[in-house]
Amino acid sequence: MSIAAEIEVEAPTADASIARAQPHFLRQAIARPSGAVCVVVILVIATACVAATWLAPYGPLEQDLLAARQGPSGAHLLGTDALGRDILSRLLFGGRVTLFGAVIAMTVFSVIGVTLGVIAGSTGGRVDRAITAAVELVQSMPGLIVLLVVLAIFGSSEPVAMVSLGILASPTLVRIVRTAAIAARAELFVTAARVAGLTARQIQQRHILPAVAGPAITQVTLFGAVAILTEAGLGVLGLGVQRPDPTWGNLVADAQDLLREHQWMLVPTGAILVVMSLALGLLGNAIRDAYSGRSLRSTQLEQTWKTMHVPMVATEPKAATPDTDALLSVRDLSVTVNDGTTVLVDAISFDVAVGESVGIVGESGCGKTMAVTAILRVTPPGSTVTAARCALEGRDLVALDERGINAVRGREIAYISQEPISSLDPSFTAGQQVVEAVRHHRGIGKAEATRVALQLFEQVHLPDPARVFASYPHELSGGMAQRVAIARALAGRPRLLIADEPTTALDVTVQAEILDLLREIRETTGMAIVLVTHDFGVLADSCDRALVMYGGRIVEDAPVRSLIYDPRHPYARALLASNPAEIPSGDRLPTIPGIVPPPDRWTVGCRFADRCPSARTDCCTTMIPMSAEDPDRRYLCIHPHLAAQLPEAVHA
Repeated sequence: MSIAAEIEVEAPTADASIARAQPHFLRQAIARPSGAVCVVVILVIATACVAATWLAPYGPLEQDLLAARQGPSGAHLLGTDALGRDILSRLLFGGRVTLFGAVIAMTVFSVIGVTLGVIAGSTGGRVDRAITAAVELVQSMPGLIVLLVVLAIFGSSEPVAMVSLGILASPTLVRIVRTAAIAARAELFVTAARVAGLTARQIQQRHILPAVAGPAITQVTLFGAVAILTEAGLGVLGLGVQRPDPTWGNLVADAQDLLREHQWMLVPTGAILVVMSLALGLLGNAIRDAYSGRSLRSTQLEQTWKTMHVPMVATEPKAATPDTDALLSVRDLSVTVNDGTTVLVDAISFDVAVGESVGIVGESGCGKTMAVTAILRVTPPGSTVTAARCALEGRDLVALDERGINAVRGREIAYISQEPISSLDPSFTAGQQVVEAVRHHRGIGKAEATRVALQLFEQVHLPDPARVFASYPHELSGGMAQRVAIARALAGRPRLLIADEPTTALDVTVQAEILDLLREIRETTGMAIVLVTHDFGVLADSCDRALVMYGGRIVEDAPVRSLIYDPRHPYARALLASNPAEIPSGDRLPTIPGIVPPPDRWTVGCRFADRCPSARTDCCTTMIPMSAEDPDRRYLCIHPHLAAQLPEAVHA
């Protein structure tokens, strides 16, 4: 069995949903009685050993043969050994060697484990597989035998032994940190950081690393106890520092030699190892409890967003000629999974003009969020994004590599999500997260970035910007958190803002305030907006043009006023007829029968046919072309005159 396997003890685990602790979980751990006692014990022993030159009553090798093998007395508080050397003094001087060796092992263990674990968990792909293979290779080695071979080659070298121990044990920490990093990578605030344009290294250092701190520190603390016992074991076996130089292991070996004549000597020499090991172990448990027990949340994301690079593949154009004057021009954008066998977004095409507000509306499962995240290339791993054209101000986004698209995120295209609290990292204050984005995008110093961040907080109408600046996400209301997210999105002065249902998690009053804020920002900055929503009221109030999506396709593209007063596609008409805003009190709310079919059941014909009262046989068997009779509106229906016979739409 390898040393890595032997030291794997109970530690916080991270499943698909990571528990994020409050920023000061270490302070909370120390505030617990068990944690406080352990810290005091560790500090007292370590300080006494470091100050042994001044605190020890005798030298570590000073002998008094007339006082040999004595128990505790006024002259020798812990007694003497076979040569009359003071046991207390030898424990203090020996602690220097043992604790220094443990620190070496813990440092190597931490550096290798945390570095490789964070890289593997946050990167994925080939890098993850290579690191995992290396970890498994090290774990397959018999650790004790490898350690003995190293000592046989380098002799009784304490530093070499402890470095080897740290390397051989590090796979345990790599696995724990990797698991925590994978879970953190699925958090919405990591995705928000990525679409804000932060680099992979910044995300690892600022967002992934704090997420794995609790499990990592716990495991390092527990490993410290193992390192102390291992160093002592080497001393007992005569493989470490050689006697008569004191170490805690050598003192145990001396006590073992005198076990028949002087049993007392084993008490202080063994007790110091037991006390120090228990203190480190219990401190690790206190950190684990503080980290997991005081977590703000443990969220299983309904849609797991992984921060992996998803390339966009160019395809032959099938749709209309792109509008070269548009701010954003998309043609035949598709997202597929399962090696292209399952289509999530099916060849959608649309344009967004400078300063225009475009709304995307439809039921859940129609592909709205997948479509907008495909533009930023943050779709789930295993998916493939293809497009004939995806251009921002004429610049082809399809041809950009990961570094190129990352330069677009945050600076030219910003993103805000429907989960305001989840999009903010709970480990940092609201101000720190906005300052981070400002410094990254504008290349200015911390002081200037702080001033800009406070200006952004004022721009989004946050009450008492200075207080919000110093507040953690859990101290903010949903509306305040969403305003902070908007402020961060504005840090790079983007030309286009994608807002994915930004008012869903808010109450009605706050929804209106956020929509007014977005409209004000658009009017004052000239920024274009793509707004994903379920609400036709939001659409009518905030957007110039509407895209109605169903089954991964855009089934109608029209000015908002035209869509509301004269919908052409039966799905758009049915959605409007189901709007509860104008239904008289007491009347039954009209609903659309059935549900949106899953992607693996989408057909080549009209995907709304099985829910459409006016569907005909050819609707199901014919590839439906996009109507182009009017350049300002398009719809995906071959029987629009039948759709007009459906119930009248509710006029907003």
